[in-house]
Amino acid sequence: MRIISGTHKGKKIVAPKNLPVRPTTDFAKEGLFNILRNRLDFNEIRVLDLFSGTGNMSYEFASRGVSQITAVDSHYACVKFIDKTATELSLPISPFKSDVFKFLEKSQQSFDLIFADPPYAIEIEKIDDMVRKIFQNNLLEPEGIFIIEHPKQTDLTELSGFQEFRKYGGSVFSFFNKEI
Repeated sequence: MRIISGTHKGKKIVAPKNLPVRPTTDFAKEGLFNILRNRLDFNEIRVLDLFSGTGNMSYEFASRGVSQITAVDSHYACVKFIDKTATELSLPISPFKSDVFKFLEKSQQSFDLIFADPPYAIEIEKIDDMVRKIFQNNLLEPEGIFIIEHPKQTDLTELSGFQEFRKYGGSVFSFFNKEI
């Protein structure tokens, strides 16, 4: 995997082979960040990266100027890898080892952008639960954006706060906003 833009553009990051992850492709990342750069000032936002895996998306946000990133994953080796990489590259990423759903119940902080890349085999009911927890616990700022990466076979258009989706190969990014 590599960082595609920003201060660390072109930096290759080699994750251990034993991590249970499916990193977002460069093609999908580039498409997503083309959308986001027109909607957000990266220097002014706080990001929550759920199911962060290798930290691929967190590194991209940090390289583009986000100064506060929280990365949450339940796998110890993933969190350890993110911490090590963030330290080596001096990136403002705070990794947390936690079940995402427990983190969402306990978090007291709100974010301008929340990105979630759950396992592609996750049940739609779990995704719906995640969306509800984020909105009920006010984890997303009023003008914030919540993005879920999922396979093209999964339809999230009926979930609360759904706004739009964008397809990139086999991946889809569904965008949600807080319904006010």
